[in-house]
Amino acid sequence: MMRKSAAARPLTQNDPAQAENRPAASRERILDAAVAEFATQGFAGARVDAIALRAGINKRMLYAYVGNKKALWLAALERVYEAKRQEERTLNLQRLAPQEAMQLLIRFNFRYHTDHPEFLAMLNDENLQRGMNLQESKRVAELYSPLLTLLSEVLARGQADGVFRQNVDPMQLYISVVGLGYFFCSNQFTLSAIFDRHLDSVEEVLTREQHIVDVLMGYLRP
Repeated sequence: MMRKSAAARPLTQNDPAQAENRPAASRERILDAAVAEFATQGFAGARVDAIALRAGINKRMLYAYVGNKKALWLAALERVYEAKRQEERTLNLQRLAPQEAMQLLIRFNFRYHTDHPEFLAMLNDENLQRGMNLQESKRVAELYSPLLTLLSEVLARGQADGVFRQNVDPMQLYISVVGLGYFFCSNQFTLSAIFDRHLDSVEEVLTREQHIVDVLMGYLRP
């Protein structure tokens, strides 16, 4: 986001501040465009030309700022992971009692999936590619290491208070937290057809959210 002081200053072609920020701003536009294109078209169907057009930049500069199609995909994938982690960090779980913190984390993950179909679409596609691109990313592993540490701390506090069971694997718990909501959201259309229920309705979504909370908090009970 541009600082107010910079926004208030008229920008000209020779403005040093504008020249300095241009590569970063262009990269941001490219990644926004790449996420939108990949989320709707998938890796196989997405076109670099279309991403360049969405970003309002020529292909030569796109390649210079980010790279080829594979590099674009990995950068966009890292972007959607990082966006989720940025919001997750704002929960400030340390300030809450263990049970409140855990319920908030569970609800956040479910709602994030319902609100960000681009995240689900790109993860689905990367799994079709057997995670080959993600294996090349050090950034995503760095993002999730602090999360597991934080989850371990919440678990430890709950165990010390006698409200959580012992011997809970933080990684397995987090997979359950995201997995119970992920499947519901990524398979909403097929599940709706199978059970003849509108699972995208507000009532059904809230019912599923509470079910996930009940299941996981029930598991954690001593």
